[in-house]
Amino acid sequence: MEEQRKKQLILERFHYSQDEVIDKSFNWQQMWRLLQYLKPYTKNLLPLSFMTVIISTAIRLIIPILIGVYTLDKAIVEKDTTLLLQLVFIISGLYVLSYFVNLLRIRWMNKLGQNVIYDLRQHLFTHVQSLSHRFFDQRSGGSILVRIMNDINSLQELFTSGVINLLTDFLLLLSVIIILFSLNAKLTIAIMVILPIMFFISTSLRKKIRLQWQSVRLVQSKLNSHLNESIQGIRVTQAFTQEKENIQFFKGVNQENFETWKQAVHKNAMFGPFVEVTNALGTAILIWYGAFLVSGGASTIGEFVSFAFYLGMFWEPISRLGQLYNQLLIGMASSERIFEFLDERPLVSEASKPMILSSIKGKIDFEDVEFSYDGSRKALNGISFSIKAGETFALVGHTGSGKTTIANLISRFYDATSGVVKIDGHPIDELSIVGLRSQIGVVLQDTFIFSGTIMENIRFGNPGASDEEVIAAAKVVGADSFINQLANGYQTEVEERGNILSVGERQLLSFARALLAEPKILILDEATASIDTESEVKIQKALRTLLKGRTAIMIAHRLSTIREADNILVLDHGDILEQGNHENLMAKQGIYYELVKAQYKMLDHG
Repeated sequence: MEEQRKKQLILERFHYSQDEVIDKSFNWQQMWRLLQYLKPYTKNLLPLSFMTVIISTAIRLIIPILIGVYTLDKAIVEKDTTLLLQLVFIISGLYVLSYFVNLLRIRWMNKLGQNVIYDLRQHLFTHVQSLSHRFFDQRSGGSILVRIMNDINSLQELFTSGVINLLTDFLLLLSVIIILFSLNAKLTIAIMVILPIMFFISTSLRKKIRLQWQSVRLVQSKLNSHLNESIQGIRVTQAFTQEKENIQFFKGVNQENFETWKQAVHKNAMFGPFVEVTNALGTAILIWYGAFLVSGGASTIGEFVSFAFYLGMFWEPISRLGQLYNQLLIGMASSERIFEFLDERPLVSEASKPMILSSIKGKIDFEDVEFSYDGSRKALNGISFSIKAGETFALVGHTGSGKTTIANLISRFYDATSGVVKIDGHPIDELSIVGLRSQIGVVLQDTFIFSGTIMENIRFGNPGASDEEVIAAAKVVGADSFINQLANGYQTEVEERGNILSVGERQLLSFARALLAEPKILILDEATASIDTESEVKIQKALRTLLKGRTAIMIAHRLSTIREADNILVLDHGDILEQGNHENLMAKQGIYYELVKAQYKMLDHG
């Protein structure tokens, strides 16, 4: 019973997060938008690829005439040995030429496709980097990874060969039809009778194939999202002994991925055999009616042989066009998801003529600022306050009081719903975003360490800094001592999230990283929460020197870290309750006083 209940929960969890397949018709406008990525190559790789395709197609169209009409009907029938030898050399030469032309075609088409995929992936990644925090709040890392990797990879075949083959096959098909009619119109019409049946059946398959490939993309997104979460949260999974449930859930997602792929491949595979059957019917008509025409003298053996060659060429582009349409369907399913991201616009947008402040002094004003993350519940309720340049300003309050929201608005990760945030008297939305953020340093409680060396992680705050400057920043925050104890010191490799380091050590690196950037405004969001008392004393000592001439916004639950702040703002549910320095607020014996008293009681009990 318990096992059944667990399975049900796993299924509910899966179906709850399953995306919906959208039933839309093929969007040629969107496909045209996708093809715009070929524009940079219209003067080199694209025309070169077309040239090789045209030469290769022309050779293919010439050879059947040479074999049927000239070799069989003239050289052999008339016993012209000289003409026969000439034709053998010409046909052999054309095959050799076709071989080398095809080598160039494959090379240039692959290069073209890879360049387009590179450009598209670079464009998507660059665009995602510019999006606002809300975009990442609403999506898992795995689903974003799928768009940038899997969805773009699925377009590779389309750009590598599909686009050029599309035009080539239309050209080949049109040429073959003209030649077939010129050889024998009656025989051509007899074979063309089966085409309406083929188009009727193939049309009914297209919608099913498109929807199935869209399902594949959606389930792959789910699979990647779960993989990303499982790897990132493996410690939590093991701590709560949820490995079995996690494996069961993955099994469900993996099974769904397997089933959708199987159905997509099954539907996709129906098109090829269908064209083969149509080809067989056409060949049967050719043999029956063609033999009748030859025996009656209405056609020659050479024409019949040439016709057979061209008939094979006729079905070949039709079959490839069907496969190409399947590629287009796969491309459509992926491009819909790619353009969904590319059409996302940052909620925080650059002003049309942004003001660039070469050096921020650090004065900050909030004037009747309101903010809501979801449009309904307010995180800030029309608050107003000022922070002087060079002042250390602390934000205090329970979780959800609005402290981090204020920090986010100062860094302009979000824009105020109403009211104005000003830096040095200028509305923040008039300033250059890059120019603003380059002069703001942020240290978060949840420190992210990148894969690479300790040196590289600290230098992330200022890529142009020398090794000496990196080491100096580490010494100031007290990180130098533990770094030198590592196997390779500053050249020690740390994996993503810095798992070989303690939480406190990671925070010290983050502190050094922010200080190396030499910010005019420094935001410390619970930056000392996981640092031991000894490390905290070192940082507090360093701050007295480092914060001179800098505006500092400190967010802290540990109130002992903000005793020396010039000004303290006490918040509750987006409202300002009290403001003043530590001594003044303690003398009032209000909310701040109660918070400090409660925290000391907790420490005493601890």
